[in-house]
Amino acid sequence: MLRLHGLRHESFEKEGEIAVWAREHGHTLTHTDLWNGETPPALDTFDFLIVMGGPMNIYEEDKFPWLAVEKRFLKASMEAGKRILGVCLGAQLLADVLGGAVTPGKHREIGWHEVTAGPDAAKSRVFAGLPQSYSAFHWHGDTFAIPSRALWTAKSEACAHQAFSACADRVVGLQFHLETNAESLAALAKGCASEVTVDPVAHPYVQSIDDMTARPERLAALRRLLDHILDNMAALG
Repeated sequence: MLRLHGLRHESFEKEGEIAVWAREHGHTLTHTDLWNGETPPALDTFDFLIVMGGPMNIYEEDKFPWLAVEKRFLKASMEAGKRILGVCLGAQLLADVLGGAVTPGKHREIGWHEVTAGPDAAKSRVFAGLPQSYSAFHWHGDTFAIPSRALWTAKSEACAHQAFSACADRVVGLQFHLETNAESLAALAKGCASEVTVDPVAHPYVQSIDDMTARPERLAALRRLLDHILDNMAALG
């Protein structure tokens, strides 16, 4: 049994299908609501850290002072050899701690967009075996540089740096949201609704809510991708 622990940055961005995976495999899942003033747990209380997304930027420490605390905690977790999966903002935080710059992206990328394997995907025990191309759910404006000594494992047309693996595959960052299910998609769409009311010419990679929620069968395919990542991370010695 693994002890999973989630770091949440906003009330409407929870672990989604990661929580379902944990329950199905007999693992436990606890969480810290950083946005609500809670503090990270002791390092000896978890095995697998899940760092969730959020609408803030990783460099807004003046507005969200807990970000500085979280970065120190992530560094300590890496040094302790914990498994760590970062999603969207979580991936950007991991990249920052590892020395990869986080900056505004060329495009805002929201909705279902194709992801392809990065040049180092086959070198990763976590990403090897994923399809060369797959549809993933996105909701971000910032992007990260691939940290030095990390593997560049996924890219997309709108955003070259979609995923990385570092620290012998124990630290994984995903710019996209494999944890998405119908409930979490609806919560994100409600919580960040203003981000999709944009000029489609100026923002060609932003989809409407109707387009995002069409074809619910895409969520099942997303879950299979998530299982691949989580199963491989869980199997790490």
